[in-house]
Amino acid sequence: MDTQGGKARNDVADELEIRNVLARIAQGSDAGDLAEYGELFTEDARWEMPGVPVKNSREEIVASGAARRAEGVTGPGSRSRHLISTVAVSVQGDRAVAESYWQFFTDTTTTPTLRSMGAYRDAFRRTEHGWKLAERLITPG
Repeated sequence: MDTQGGKARNDVADELEIRNVLARIAQGSDAGDLAEYGELFTEDARWEMPGVPVKNSREEIVASGAARRAEGVTGPGSRSRHLISTVAVSVQGDRAVAESYWQFFTDTTTTPTLRSMGAYRDAFRRTEHGWKLAERLITPG
C-alpha cells in the first residue's frame, strides 16, 4: 500500500467526519435531542463567545442549550436555523482545527431573518468514539 496515498485517504475520512460533527452540532442546536448534541463534545469542552459566560464542560454546554430552548431562542418550534459554511479543516494526527463561518436565522417559516453571523475556530480531538469538539471560539461579525 502507498503510505502517502493511505495517509491522504485517512485525512479525507477524518475531515469528512469532522465536517459531519460540525453539521450535527448545528442541526442538534436547532432541532435535535440535547443528549445526542452533548455527545458531539469532549467532556472537558470549552465554548467561548463574547458577551456570554464561557462554558467549560459538556455539561455546561448542554445546560446552555437547554436554557436557549426554554427561552424559545433555538430548538424545536423556534423557527431558527444555524448555517455553517466556508469550512476549512486541518488534521494533525489526533487533533484538528476547523475554521468556518456561521449565520443564525430566525422566522424561517415565514420571512427568514439573519440575526447574527460570524466565525468559528473549532479544535477537535479524536476519541475512542470518533472526533469530538473540544473547543469553540466564536467571533461575531
